[in-house]
Amino acid sequence: MITAETAIGTTPTLIDTDPTPMPVDSGAAARLQTVNQMVNCEARLDRVFSALSDPTRRAIVARLAMGESSVTGLAEPFDMSLPAVSKHLRVLESAGLLTRDIEGRVHRCRLVAKPLSEAVVWLETYRRFWEQQFDALANFLETTDPAPKRRSRRQRRH
Repeated sequence: MITAETAIGTTPTLIDTDPTPMPVDSGAAARLQTVNQMVNCEARLDRVFSALSDPTRRAIVARLAMGESSVTGLAEPFDMSLPAVSKHLRVLESAGLLTRDIEGRVHRCRLVAKPLSEAVVWLETYRRFWEQQFDALANFLETTDPAPKRRSRRQRRH
């Protein structure tokens, strides 16, 4: 049985008759919490990018960026059934990208910005990384001598 305590270095017994809590290394606990946050963040990013991988869902997000809308209003521009649009909305909802308010028979959807903000932060990190890599490559290419030109076969014969 794996528990948080076993993952951070203590070994609890399966039958514990002592009610006092077992000692926990605070540094290890902090590392475990950091790892858990990273895994949770990665799972959220996976859901966001997966949801945004479909052009229909991206179009729905673009429409919701202009303001809230009913499910029927969101379905209008698409050549698909209302249940098919609802499936797309459920994917966006499970990714945390939209919320749905129900007023009687009308479902109104609103865009939620936080998951998109987290994705932008992640993308920005890698954008900066790749810009630095390309800048370093450009600097290297500017400071090194170009490769000597090869002589053609005709020039070698003479």
